[in-house]
Amino acid sequence: MNSVRPAPDALVVGAPKAGTSALHAALARHPDVFAPRVKEPKYYLCGDAPPSAYRGPGDAHSQQEWVWRRRDYEGLFAPAPPGALRIESTPFYLYLPDARRRIAEDLPTARFVVLLRDPVDRAYSNWMHLRADGLEPVDDFGRACDREDERVEAGWAPFWHYLRLGRYGEQLADLLARVGPERVLVLRYRQLVEDPTGTLDRVARFLGLREGAIAEVPRDNSRPWVGPGPRTAALGRLVRLGAAAGAHVPPQVWRQAVRPLYAALQAGGDAHRPPLDPAVRARLVARVDDDITVLEGLLGESFDDWRSATDRGSFSARAAARATS
Repeated sequence: MNSVRPAPDALVVGAPKAGTSALHAALARHPDVFAPRVKEPKYYLCGDAPPSAYRGPGDAHSQQEWVWRRRDYEGLFAPAPPGALRIESTPFYLYLPDARRRIAEDLPTARFVVLLRDPVDRAYSNWMHLRADGLEPVDDFGRACDREDERVEAGWAPFWHYLRLGRYGEQLADLLARVGPERVLVLRYRQLVEDPTGTLDRVARFLGLREGAIAEVPRDNSRPWVGPGPRTAALGRLVRLGAAAGAHVPPQVWRQAVRPLYAALQAGGDAHRPPLDPAVRARLVARVDDDITVLEGLLGESFDDWRSATDRGSFSARAAARATS
């Protein structure tokens, strides 16, 4: 399957908190797949130069781990056995126009597995992830979304672009125009939860892999629910101060140093997040409804369930409900 040049044959993209980590972990278990040691290298976000100086909490520290040199990126795939399908999973590739352009030009035969999740549910999970890590200073999801435009203008990294990341219609339209629909498989997050075996076989067929070699989707990288309060606020401030200092030390040093803070912050956290207030959800759905319409026209199917006033919960909650049904 692989060419002479060390590069991915397939990319898993979409948006963070939409199941890309779970699908990557499942595909990595396939005997005919090679997954590099770095799951999200983010190479095509960088433009063969050090990543931009994003200014959100923890952004400077995170950017140290991005693989921006071509030789380093290609080196990730050099150990692949002959004939193995090489995969890479960086969800942000779907979001940024320049990443889509660079990939289309650089990987003319690569295939794309695109994972989509209800954009408001996805944004809620994204916010909870950053809250649990102590990086999100706003303890109200709706207010954090209301600050999105000012954060983008201030140069915060894409992971902070809660609602913009979920505007899949405009993103997917551009990707399809650049690479052609025959190279793109679009999946919904719920398919991974509701029919993991069938969904993995569908992905295998699309990628030219043996079906039946993998039948389970591991849990995604969810965080516990961290509620508001003086203790959460104080620990969060410590994490953000530490992240700013961590920008000046190797990433592994920062990760080791912050573990006690993460443990304290997440101690006693609830594995199941509280339902999103229907009024807040309705207000945020209205902000992405136009793009949902674009997506429906593009794919020729309804996404009307995304316009619902109630959310559908986390991956673990959905999987637990499926197991007991």
